[in-house]
Amino acid sequence: QVQLVESGGGLVQPGGSLRLSCAASGSISSINTMRWYRQAPGKQRELVALIIRGGETNYADSVKGRFTISRDNAKNTVYLQMNSLKPEDTAVYYCNSEIRRAGLATWSDYWGQGTQVTVSS
Repeated sequence: QVQLVESGGGLVQPGGSLRLSCAASGSISSINTMRWYRQAPGKQRELVALIIRGGETNYADSVKGRFTISRDNAKNTVYLQMNSLKPEDTAVYYCNSEIRRAGLATWSDYWGQGTQVTVSS
């Protein structure tokens, strides 16, 4: 069994910073691409950032220059450093990872439970 557990959400004022973490645990053989999504009330879930195993990254235009995604392969953990936060960044943030379980040849998508980020004065 594999679990993704997010942490680091909360309430922050506009212009502030937060760092989200997502740790994968269980019988993991390998992790490929790791992603952060977000979903605001009444809106569709959108991709915020992704990082492949080798470290290459990609970002949504709305967060470029403000958010940084990184990963620690030894800890099976992905991070999202969010700076210069805006009220429109308010959403539930979800991590998603492509994981191959120990003893299996196939890859599967796993999701975390989500963590609330609220940007408000």
